[in-house]
Amino acid sequence: MADDTKKLFLLDAFALIYRAHFAFIRNPRINSKGLDTSAIFGFTNTLFREVLKKQSPSHIAVVFDAPVATNRELEYSAYKANREEMPEAIRTAIPYIKNIIKACNIPILMANGYEADDIIGTLAKRAEQEGFTTYMMTPDKDFGQLVSENIFMYKPGRGGKPAEVWGIPEVCEKFEVEDPLQVIDILGLMGDAVDNIPGIPGIGEKTAKKLIGLYGSVEGLLEHTEELKGKQKENVINFAEQGLLSKKLATIVLDAPVEFDPEALKYEEPNTEQLKEIFGELEFRTLAKQLLGEEIAVPVQPGGQMDLFGNAAETSEAEEEAPPTELKTIENTDHQYHLVDTAEKRAELIALLEKQSSFCFDTETTGLDPQTADIVGLSFAIKPHEAYYVPTPLNFDTAKTIVQEFKGVFESDAIEKVAQNIKYDLSILMRYDVTVNGPMFDTMIAHYLIQPDMKHNMDILAETYLGYKPISIETIIGKKGKNQLSMAEVAPDAITDYAAEDADITLQLKHFFEPKIKGTHVETLMNDIELPLVKVLAAMESEGINLDVQTLKDYSVELEQDINTLHKEILEMAGTEFNVDSPKQLGQVLFEVMKIDEKAKKTKTGQYSTSEDVLSKLEHKHEIIPKILDYRQLKKLKSTYVDTLPEMVHPVSGHIHTSYMQTVAATGRLSSNHPNLQNIPIKTAKGREVRRAFIPRNNDYTLLAADYSQIELRIIAAMSGDKDMQEAFINGTDIHSVTASKVFKVGLDEVTREMRGQSKMVNFGIIYGISAFGLSQRLNIPRKEAKAIIDNYFEEYPKVREYMNNSVDFAKEHGYVETIMKRRRNLKDINSNNAVVRGYAERNAINAPIQGSAADIIKIAMINIHNKLQEGHYKSKMLLQVHDELVFDVHQSEVDAIKALVKEGMENAVELSVPLTVEMETANNWLDAH
Repeated sequence: MADDTKKLFLLDAFALIYRAHFAFIRNPRINSKGLDTSAIFGFTNTLFREVLKKQSPSHIAVVFDAPVATNRELEYSAYKANREEMPEAIRTAIPYIKNIIKACNIPILMANGYEADDIIGTLAKRAEQEGFTTYMMTPDKDFGQLVSENIFMYKPGRGGKPAEVWGIPEVCEKFEVEDPLQVIDILGLMGDAVDNIPGIPGIGEKTAKKLIGLYGSVEGLLEHTEELKGKQKENVINFAEQGLLSKKLATIVLDAPVEFDPEALKYEEPNTEQLKEIFGELEFRTLAKQLLGEEIAVPVQPGGQMDLFGNAAETSEAEEEAPPTELKTIENTDHQYHLVDTAEKRAELIALLEKQSSFCFDTETTGLDPQTADIVGLSFAIKPHEAYYVPTPLNFDTAKTIVQEFKGVFESDAIEKVAQNIKYDLSILMRYDVTVNGPMFDTMIAHYLIQPDMKHNMDILAETYLGYKPISIETIIGKKGKNQLSMAEVAPDAITDYAAEDADITLQLKHFFEPKIKGTHVETLMNDIELPLVKVLAAMESEGINLDVQTLKDYSVELEQDINTLHKEILEMAGTEFNVDSPKQLGQVLFEVMKIDEKAKKTKTGQYSTSEDVLSKLEHKHEIIPKILDYRQLKKLKSTYVDTLPEMVHPVSGHIHTSYMQTVAATGRLSSNHPNLQNIPIKTAKGREVRRAFIPRNNDYTLLAADYSQIELRIIAAMSGDKDMQEAFINGTDIHSVTASKVFKVGLDEVTREMRGQSKMVNFGIIYGISAFGLSQRLNIPRKEAKAIIDNYFEEYPKVREYMNNSVDFAKEHGYVETIMKRRRNLKDINSNNAVVRGYAERNAINAPIQGSAADIIKIAMINIHNKLQEGHYKSKMLLQVHDELVFDVHQSEVDAIKALVKEGMENAVELSVPLTVEMETANNWLDAH
């Protein structure tokens, strides 16, 4: 190999940019101006850390594809034709990335008619002739064909994994070839779906490697077709030209019109001042400090700098960027983590905690289900970089004795308790007869209210805001699999750093978030709604709901019979035997054998789509379609709920204990999990029947279901200020009949059932931005007729149209919308140039304030009702929240009192310009309580 004085790095720009963008796709980095900086940040981090710092190249260039048709596209028009349009976030990022590259004094290379691969290949081979060692930095496997004694692939690290350098041995091992040049032949046979290189049908990667191993090349294979058999032989013969074309398309050009000028590629030190200016504009404070060793000031935008919440504010540290790799692990910092493993040490810790106005805590447990997991230890922190871990023994009663020692500090009303996902810890401690009282602060909820569209787990928060990469749980218990340990099997001293770190980092996050929240819209939401709701949800989860297992077992038998009958009918209608559960076979039968839809087209996978959306549009074409849809629905109902729910009954309580999540839905709605009781189908009679199995705890109780009536329509009436709509609700007139009367220009007494049904669809559809096409599909009426209905609707309810327009305009100006309680939904795509993306954001701008307000209202109602139940020492319990409905287990002696309490709590949760009304019923099962 050549010496380091001739070490050339050639970076495949778009491959690295796309990689960086998608690395943050679920947790995008958005600065205070609403700019998605994910791709910029990721590329910059890779450039500096992976290349300039680690590898110290003597020569370097970044290579881009030219924005014009390439030689391959001219030869094969379908080349890359299936690629999706470049994401707008990447398109916006490219100018910034190029400016950063220029500020680093690194040349940018491209050539019209050629891809970056060709330029890199040409330069790599010419550099080799002049004694250079070249590293082609890319995750793209196609570059394997270029590898030689002095040319290497450099695959950047990802997700904490180190970078990989592929030389001849690595490429030959990966592709199972004797010569890297044979990579081209493998690519030619198997094709490339990303670049739309067709290859030869029926030959995938495994087969391609086998065939090239036998015959050496595509040409060699074609000379020996007589040795092949069956369909493979037929395909190789019939698609021989396609295989050769594919090989040509996969071959990287080595004579692109680009000069190799070592002097021009020589690496020079970056222009620090230019980089500081760019990093300042992008708000890369931490990155600037780490890479440039200097603090930078973020320029104030016209009208004032925007903080995390979109408010005008002084420059905040909240937007700091932290690198996704090579993060500083807290175990390497100057901290003190104490193992508290004796009664004397516990007494000292308790005395210390009693003196605090606030402490952070965390429970270490044997599992994630708070109804079954046992505590193996408690950790506490009262100041950053110092924490305490208290181990507990496996024996529940002995562990309870230790946990009870901390009962006084946990139940103190004067001490604030801080945690990450505090509901879990509250639920765990409840099983040890410890109640957590006093003020609370939950870092997960805090971040959810600040950035609802991001992830909120502690590791991500630590990396994003503190620049720490916490100790991985896998370092303690091992990776998932049969050899993974339970926390109960790990020695306390081995857990100490991990457990204490959790409390320490959570406390640091609290110190970071708290000043950002104080005085903002988040403070009220957090203190008045989300944190008080934690105790409500913990109590509901602990109580669970009784399940009649036998009812579900009987229903399972009934469904099995229905499914078998439908299966038989489907085969009879099709006139052929096939696997009804196979989308591929079903598509072939429907569209090739039965020819139900002559216009049906195959997807990119070569199959017909038989999704519910596709089949629903074909229901009128053949009676087999409704049968197929029913068959699928019943199978899903049986497997997802009827057969699964009995297995989830708690062995001790005999109840189903769902888990409510506050930090999932960006609208503010609660989510239900394990099991998801909010998704039990209710639109069909078969689906609703599942609710029959949910019953009171015993004969002394009855179930009460209380449901808000048309709450979203009432909210839109209040928010829009439309007098006619408000009047209908104030007078208690059926809103759908009123709407029908107005839209169809008839008197109330002339409204037909069909008119009311269509108006109901419009009333609810408007909230979700339904179009004339969408309405025509749902009502099965001509689009022109649907458009007339919508036009009449807005003519009669002009304030609703005005509200919708105003919501979109507000979002475009501010980048968010708000609920009645000022809960925000960020809409970063509201000004997108992509009409589809922008349209989705516009619909959210209209709907999010309505859905979110409904979520706020029922949360407030739940808090008020829970408090009244506690204050009144009632035997009755609140069990479930499902969208706009609450379900209670009511003692027979308390029915009237609870009905009044629930009605008052729900209808007076907030004050609107229209009344909130609640419909309620009692019964001996959930289904009949409607």
